[in-house]
Amino acid sequence: MSDLTLYTNPMSRGRIARWMLEEVGQPYETVLLGYEDSMKAADYLAINPMGKVPAIVHEGRTVTECAAICAYLADAFPDAGLAPATDARADYYRWLFFAAGPLEQAVTSRTAGWTPTAEQQRMFGFGDYDRVVDALEGAVKAASDGWLAADHFTACDLYVGAHLTWGTGFGTIPKRDAFMAFVERVNARPAARRAAEIDDALVAGMKAAASA
Repeated sequence: MSDLTLYTNPMSRGRIARWMLEEVGQPYETVLLGYEDSMKAADYLAINPMGKVPAIVHEGRTVTECAAICAYLADAFPDAGLAPATDARADYYRWLFFAAGPLEQAVTSRTAGWTPTAEQQRMFGFGDYDRVVDALEGAVKAASDGWLAADHFTACDLYVGAHLTWGTGFGTIPKRDAFMAFVERVNARPAARRAAEIDDALVAGMKAAASA
């Protein structure tokens, strides 16, 4: 039994957590959950009362929310080099949580068909969609050595890259040149490919079982 467990569904944000786990390189177990059944069952609600995935349990400690999972794993397994030195984490925290807050809020609000008025923008952390996208594009263009927070790939790049991969793929984020170059760069990583292959195979298996 591993002391690290991922609770996920391959058609969810759990793909981000799996990618991070593959980058970490430590053994882990996977528990697959269904949206309408096991994700809402009492045993999983004891882990995450929100009834959502992903979640990880590491040595009895539970972490939910993708950005938190990425930050936690980077700290729990420092040998993987997925976080900058403690005194060099300003950009790391800034863009990791920019993606978790303003970016996701702006994208999901727009996708749901809601745009705040000029008066409402002061109430919401993301302000408006265009401002968020422009700010992120500026960060990606200015990224030193191609990475957002250090001279090497970190959990921040993974998390932002996952949002950009999903968003540009589904049309919720524009395919600007800087974004597409960043998407190509992060998804070329061996761990990203392994994680995608694992989850894609699980999706195929689920679809086959549903049609049987």
